[in-house]
Amino acid sequence: MSSNETTAEKPTTEWSDDDYVAAKNTSFFSRLYSGTGAFDVVGPRSRRRLYVISAVIMVICVLSMIFRGFTPGIDFEGGTQVSIPASDTVTTSSVSEAFTAALGHDPESVQKAGTGEAATIQVRTETLSHEDAAKLTEGLASTFKINQSDVSSSDVSSTWGAEITRKMVIALIVFLVAVFIYIAIRFDREMSAAALVSLLFDVVATAGVYSIVGWEVTPATVIGLLTILGFSVYDTVVVFDKVEENTRSVFASSRRTYSEQTNLAVNQTFMRSINTTVISVLPIIALIVIAVWMLGVGTLKDLALIQLVGVVVGTYSSIFLASPLLVTLKEMREDVKRHTAKVIARRERAAA
Repeated sequence: MSSNETTAEKPTTEWSDDDYVAAKNTSFFSRLYSGTGAFDVVGPRSRRRLYVISAVIMVICVLSMIFRGFTPGIDFEGGTQVSIPASDTVTTSSVSEAFTAALGHDPESVQKAGTGEAATIQVRTETLSHEDAAKLTEGLASTFKINQSDVSSSDVSSTWGAEITRKMVIALIVFLVAVFIYIAIRFDREMSAAALVSLLFDVVATAGVYSIVGWEVTPATVIGLLTILGFSVYDTVVVFDKVEENTRSVFASSRRTYSEQTNLAVNQTFMRSINTTVISVLPIIALIVIAVWMLGVGTLKDLALIQLVGVVVGTYSSIFLASPLLVTLKEMREDVKRHTAKVIARRERAAA
């Protein structure tokens, strides 16, 4: 490495008081792009605010899951799904009315899937007996003047949904344990604990959003949840890797505290996290617009929604929860306390 490269890299880990003052006087976007450490993310006041925000989000999500619950898809709850080709006369409202007229009660849900000639109206209801299924098929065919063979129905057992749920819980536990072990080996126990809390926040917050808005939970939702947890781990590891780099020799100098060096690391990864999030969100939005809105593919809608929510939540937790929590855990250690006191004492002597 040349001397010029060494000189260029040095300010990324060592900043004087004048450097920070100058950085804070620059524009918002300049500070964001340059990663000067001018944004206070892990300072005591900022940490308290972020903990309160995160706690409020968690409480709202947990209360929603307790009192509002979820809207399980037919794959989890079981039931009968009936499909009929859509047309100008076969709409969600007309099919719902025909269903009620045939069986004497309303269906659980009626929605349109697909576009053009492939469009269908899908009716979901509780499990129907053979007699009721035949009555419904005959009633729909008679009402819309179509062949009974054009009306298809299928039953899904709730046992299958229970098996999916059990496997999802097992996969989630295995994933969290594997992440905890990896980060504990790669970094240290405080980083591992902070990363695990961040992942738990992602699970609760994402699930809470689904509960609040009433989106239907399907197997695609489960797949999407496990996918976004992987994204969150990646983002957290990127931030923690920079933190480790900046704090590797923190005790050898009395210029900056562990908290300040961590704050600098977070600032230096801001743009990378933002770019990664934007790059991840854009194809998801494209998936929603093209596959869901234009083509009406219901399964892709479930997958896209969970990923969109999860990417945003994962970015928030890796920066604004995992990093502040890491500093809080580190400041409980005696060596970090002694070093912080030494830095403060040095500054007081310099100011006298």
